Amino acid sequence: MSLEKLKKLRTREKLTYQQVADYAGISKEYYWFIENGKRRLTYEMAIKIAKVFNKKPDDIFFEQ
Repeated sequence: MSLEKLKKLRTREKLTYQQVADYAGISKEYYWFIENGKRRLTYEMAIKIAKVFNKKPDDIFFEQ
């Protein structure tokens, strides 16, 4: 799983941790933990986060 893609995508879209968290319906802290590899990412959460960026979870989290 590539969390670096997630960070790059967030910064490229000029979104803050808080904005992504709000769109995904989670706390800013929880999102920060996910992006920084401190919290396990569930498939359901991957779907929610991917929807924020209008992408499929595999496009963000799967290393190709």
